[in-house]
Amino acid sequence: MLRRFMFVNLLVLVVWACGPSEDRLFDAGIASLENRDFQKAIDYFDRLLEKNGAHAAAWNAKGVAYFEQENWQEAIAAFDQSIIADSTNYKPFFNRGNALLENKAYKEAVMDYNMANGLAPQQVDIYYNRGLALLGLEMYEDALVDFEQALQANPNQPQVHFNKAKALLGNNDPVAAISSLTEAVNLDKRNAAAYYLLGVTEMSALGRKEEGCAHLKMALSLGYPQANEWIEEFCKE
Repeated sequence: MLRRFMFVNLLVLVVWACGPSEDRLFDAGIASLENRDFQKAIDYFDRLLEKNGAHAAAWNAKGVAYFEQENWQEAIAAFDQSIIADSTNYKPFFNRGNALLENKAYKEAVMDYNMANGLAPQQVDIYYNRGLALLGLEMYEDALVDFEQALQANPNQPQVHFNKAKALLGNNDPVAAISSLTEAVNLDKRNAAAYYLLGVTEMSALGRKEEGCAHLKMALSLGYPQANEWIEEFCKE
């Protein structure tokens, strides 16, 4: 699960006389964005950008609206313009990295996360998302470093433990992966994918049939149909 976006939250006054100011157009766009009326938000940001085409925050927020519509290319184009307007703000780099990650452009996403990290090393979400991109590139050692950074800030993140386990498996460390998966399911007992991967790893790497079957059956009960193939083949009495 990808971490979400960075944009400014402001209280909004949406009633105005003729000729709304840039601030009011921006505030109205943010309000529409927060209300998930994405096209309306884009319309407000476009009106603002007609007045001021170098408004970095409006380009960034417009990109977020496109992202929420799963329009990755338009989102990337908007984040590009935000970066052109202000290359000192980490937010559009982070957000563009998210769009590139969704588009499976992992190498380019890592480059953007590196830029965001250089501008705001205290932002923990950057480490997790960059870890996902590195996982996509099969750069498991580097992904583990980022997942560890995210967990140092907050160890109670089941999805981080889950993806750390994937990196550990890619790094041929099933014992440590099982430990991470156990953490994931202890923190989120509805995480069907973690139960499935835990069961498969216990059975295939360590030969733990009883524990593996129990976890596969839990995954199936939580709506993970892929577990049934393993159950049918290995867990029938």
